[in-house]
Amino acid sequence: MYIYLDLLQDILKNGTQKSDRTATGTISVFGRQLRFDLKNGFPLVTTKKIHWKSVVHELLWMIRGNTNVKYLNDHGVTIWDEWADEDGNLGPIYGYQWRYGHIDQLKYAIDTLKRDPDSRRIIVSAWNVADLQSMALHPCHFVYQFYSKEKDGKRYLSCHVNIRSNDIFLGTPFNIASYALLTHLIAQVTDHEVDELIYTIGDAHIYKNHIDQVYEQLNRTPYDLPTIKLNQDIKSIDDFEFEDIELIGYKSHKRIKAEISI
Repeated sequence: MYIYLDLLQDILKNGTQKSDRTATGTISVFGRQLRFDLKNGFPLVTTKKIHWKSVVHELLWMIRGNTNVKYLNDHGVTIWDEWADEDGNLGPIYGYQWRYGHIDQLKYAIDTLKRDPDSRRIIVSAWNVADLQSMALHPCHFVYQFYSKEKDGKRYLSCHVNIRSNDIFLGTPFNIASYALLTHLIAQVTDHEVDELIYTIGDAHIYKNHIDQVYEQLNRTPYDLPTIKLNQDIKSIDDFEFEDIELIGYKSHKRIKAEISI
């Protein structure tokens, strides 16, 4: 995960100070891309501890089209609580757009990977302009595309995710893990091996109240990457449960606390 640490260094060295919606202030760069070979390990940041339970449950929550925090809270995950209304609702955010908009985009993507894997239209978008004002938070990771290739008689799956705005200290490690996991899940249910995760960011920023934490993290040496093991009996994206996803060999430095800017 040196590529992630390099991005932190890049922002500190080349970033511009900017105001932002939260009034916290950021150091920001524009247009960066990270690439991860998923065949070489699972890209979970090791220079600070990432809450794996939150990564998995949030992804399963989105896959199921859920937009209320009750499922998350029932599993000890509170990452969306700040944006929910008094009933726990978040509006038509990620899960709704993926599954319950005019079309079930995720199902369509999976079906296309099975019947026409060379298609250049295997795309899922959360950026529905008509629904933006009804969302508790506009989508940060707003569109992703799958790419299938054949090599030596096997199919390999890559995912390219686009992020319009990314909190590099808190958000990026979490989002990388989430989309790497999504790629593993989709690969299994479409009879692929995993290949690459390509992670493209528009506004890549460090909040000013995270700078000390960033320097602390940069002084740490990464450990080897963990791996992922899935329950091979699962054949539908809707059937995965937390217990079907095993993280193996994750060794990390201790957690670094930082405030979320909302």
